[in-house]
Amino acid sequence: MKPLAGWRVLVPRGGKWGDTVAASLRGYGAIPVIAPMINFAEAEDPHALAAALRELEEGRFDWLVVTSATTVDVLVTLQTRVPQGTRIAAVGETTAAALALAGYRVDFIPEGDNSARGLVKEWPKSDIHGRVLIPQSDIAEPTLVAGLSQLGYDVRFISAYRTVGVPVTDEVKRDVASGAIRAILVTSGSVARQIAEQLAPLPETTVIACIGPRTAFDARAAGLTVHVIAESRSAASLVEALAEHAGAVS
Repeated sequence: MKPLAGWRVLVPRGGKWGDTVAASLRGYGAIPVIAPMINFAEAEDPHALAAALRELEEGRFDWLVVTSATTVDVLVTLQTRVPQGTRIAAVGETTAAALALAGYRVDFIPEGDNSARGLVKEWPKSDIHGRVLIPQSDIAEPTLVAGLSQLGYDVRFISAYRTVGVPVTDEVKRDVASGAIRAILVTSGSVARQIAEQLAPLPETTVIACIGPRTAFDARAAGLTVHVIAESRSAASLVEALAEHAGAVS
């Protein structure tokens, strides 16, 4: 028997990520239910974003810090060119892979904790000077800005996109409420807040699986009980952790 045989698992993001996770879940015997709970919209001030990216192209930033594949999509859509003199840091392997696929080089990735805190903690300390551009979601926490500022950089945050909630269908709500959906994947703090807002209270039997310690912290802050925490911020690690949990409780 596969460890997730018969488990219906809610996947809260769609697109390529959702399809990849769904395929991985099926490999463990699960029945994925793709129900996107967040989406991304244009930045509230596109002119400010365009101005910041022009400064980037002019070589007026020493570092560009990219925290998500969604930011990479924004850079590609706006045909942003990063000059050779500007180094690029990525928070995590997934973001680094998205940058590489889009044709951007990656100069620094944290090796341990693939989070904003991990990036600040592992940041190369040999030549801290100059300006850093951080394009993020409008609701991003100020961890990177504060952390890199404390290291001594002149840091500029710019909203690259907005994160908006997406209502799930009544059928998904009923299936969650009845316990028919056995587990829910939590991929970010914004997803956790949507789960709490749209689906709480959850049945006690519902397993909440989070993609890394930071997301688990945000999920608990949103009022969710966390049962599974992936060791790394990757889809493969998240699904594997859920499968291990299922095998342990079966």
